[in-house]
Order: sequence, then structure tokens, then C-alpha cells
Amino acid sequence: MTKPEDIAKPIDKTAIRNAATVIVLRDRDTRPRVLMGQRGAAAAFMPNKFVFPGGAVDQADAQVPLGTPLSDLCAARLSEEAAPGLAHALSVAAIRELWEETGQILGKPGTWAETPPEDWATFAATGHVPLAEPLQFVFRAITPPGRPRRFDARFFVADAETLASDPDDFSAASDELSLLQWVDLDEVRHFDLPFITEVVLAEVAARARSATPPKSVPFFRNDDEESLFLRLRGHPMSD
Repeated sequence: MTKPEDIAKPIDKTAIRNAATVIVLRDRDTRPRVLMGQRGAAAAFMPNKFVFPGGAVDQADAQVPLGTPLSDLCAARLSEEAAPGLAHALSVAAIRELWEETGQILGKPGTWAETPPEDWATFAATGHVPLAEPLQFVFRAITPPGRPRRFDARFFVADAETLASDPDDFSAASDELSLLQWVDLDEVRHFDLPFITEVVLAEVAARARSATPPKSVPFFRNDDEESLFLRLRGHPMSD
């Protein structure tokens, strides 16, 4: 597995950090809705915007065990143009950020074999271990140059039915996002959204009623020299 320091080094604020974002989809067959919240006015990155829960990969994420891993296809796609072993850390970060920012648990009842990292203590205290299998990798985008923070963000979709928590209970959430709510896909563009969130939502809306993995995953690669639109196809990894 990739060393933690190779995944989330203490770096300067202008460097690109690996990050994971979770789009929790509810009632996809009848009235598709997504879980969103508003960033604070003082936030350095995307202040006041409505966003999905998510954030940067921490060093400890690479070492957190999973109750079930990502599907082979998602892991293979995440590994394209990425450091070996990063797929695991990204899926762990996605589950952690979902818990921290919304209080929602993507996990199953279980005990931890070792003392969890500090950032995972409250999750472990609920009596659950994290599950990555419900996560479906659907989008990747690098923040364009010139922004106060830059991320290489991977977006995952998870069905609300796979949560081990009450989807309407946000009492365990941190204060990083306010106004947490389930937003109807038909109404979401009335909210103040970042541009990339609008792009990702269009992709999600087009596939909201299908749980089948997409044939390929869009990748907006905004390098310092050029911006490219790529497709990540991947191949399931063999043992």
C-alpha cells in the first residue's frame, strides 16, 4: 500500500491535494434528491456555496481498514493517472468526510481491531466499521490554477439506502456545513453552486435512475499548462 506520507503530505496551500466528495442519492427511482450543505462565509475555499460533503485526504486514511472495499472497477478507474494505493485512501476519506460533515454513517456494525486514528474516534464510537463497497466513482476534477486552494477531487455516488444512520438526523455533524438538507435534483440549480458542482450534478442527474456503473468516468484535468477533458475507463484489477 502507498505510504501515508505519499498520499497526504503537509504541503503549501497552493499545491494540489487529493480529495474525495460524496454525493448521497435518495429515492433515485421516484424523486431523486442529493444531500448538500452550505459552506461558511469565512471559508477560504468556495465560501457561501452549497456543496456535497467532502474534503482532502488525511495521512491516516491510507491505514484505516475497511469492512468491504471498493468494487474492482472503481478501484481500477481511481488508479488511472494516480499513485498506487491511492484508491483505498480516497474511499476512506470519502466515508470520513461524510461522517464529519453530515453525521451520516456509511458502515456496518463491527469493532476495530486497533485503536482508530484520532479523526476516526467518533465514527468508531458509533459501533461501526467503514464500508467502501456502496461508493461508485463517477467524476474527477482538478481545481484550475489561480484558486486559493487546489484539489484533485474524486466524486462518489452512494445510495441513501446503504447508510447505517437515519438520513434525516444530522445531529452528529460538525459545523463545517450549515443548512444540511436533501435537495430535489429538479430544484438544485436554484441554489448558489460552484461551477464544477453544476457539471457533476448534470452527470448525476443523467444517471440518477440507474445504479449501473458508467462506461467511463469524466476527468477534467486542469494543469498549469492546459485543460483537458479525459475519460477514465479502467479495467477490474486481478488478484
